[in-house]
Amino acid sequence: MPARTGRPPKISRADIVSAAHRIIGEEGVPGLTMRRLAREVGTTPMALYHHVQDKDELLLLLLDDYASGMPRPELPDEPEDERIVAAAVAMRQALTGVPWTVEVLRADDLMSVHALWYPESIIDAAVRAGLTPEAAVDLYRIIWHYTAGEITARAAAGRRREGGRPTYRGRLFADLDAAELPRLAALGERWEELTARDTYEKGVRAIVRGLLNP
Repeated sequence: MPARTGRPPKISRADIVSAAHRIIGEEGVPGLTMRRLAREVGTTPMALYHHVQDKDELLLLLLDDYASGMPRPELPDEPEDERIVAAAVAMRQALTGVPWTVEVLRADDLMSVHALWYPESIIDAAVRAGLTPEAAVDLYRIIWHYTAGEITARAAAGRRREGGRPTYRGRLFADLDAAELPRLAALGERWEELTARDTYEKGVRAIVRGLLNP
């Protein structure tokens, strides 16, 4: 087959965003390069630079595209601690299905204005509960780090469990020495089941109440 000649096909930002979502969903953030994206849309890396300056701008496009569809549920007016918990739970639900966004956001530089409703809601409720603005930011940051870590850990554990094969941890806990580690050995075969439970809301509620009532 003769090599294709002439100009590369015309592409739009929508084409770029769609292709980038596919790549990052299959290969993660490290797999998203301008060269890889160019192959996906059938053009050249230079042609992409007419639409995005660099990978950071591309990631911002992806964040904006996703965040624009993130839900903003009705939050309880009071008490303030439950309003904070509800906002945190909504934030976690919005990010759970797309753990790559957490990886990008944890760098503390790139963010989407569409997603700022979550910290705004949490900080506002914390100030109304009596915290200073500075303490309210601390509360939000603690919640964010807890949320990001929980999502990342669950995503990694899910990948390890794919295929239904016994995990190393499961085999390890099944054979623990009861004389040396009696509590853990007693839990034994239940360890994986217990540690797979969803305790996010319980944890974030404890964080919020502890910080609002030191």
